[in-house]
Amino acid sequence: MPSFWLKIAPWGLLIASNVFMTFAWYGHLKNRSTTMLLAIFSSWLIALPEYMLAVPANRLGHGTYSTAQLKTGQEAITLIVFTLFSIFYLGEAISWKTLVGFGFIFVGVAIVMFFK
Repeated sequence: MPSFWLKIAPWGLLIASNVFMTFAWYGHLKNRSTTMLLAIFSSWLIALPEYMLAVPANRLGHGTYSTAQLKTGQEAITLIVFTLFSIFYLGEAISWKTLVGFGFIFVGVAIVMFFK
């Protein structure tokens, strides 16, 4: 039986990595006056810590979770982080249709995570 920390550490690392990746992919949209080249370069710099968190998360997690569970959980984390980012950083509203669509994805996550 894996230790408690080995069960939760991958998820904490994946949450942190998703925050970095969301800023790398979408953060430049808040200030569109920068050049595309600067947006790409700064996104690469932000993505480096994301990889430094995601790779250990998957290495640690693979002893406890299947790759499908890690990937599916990561996608759920991505949707949560993206939603919070959209609302609080970009100031965009999330429509009910988007939330319903995300809900269907979460049903898929639950199937992968809890029905082995």
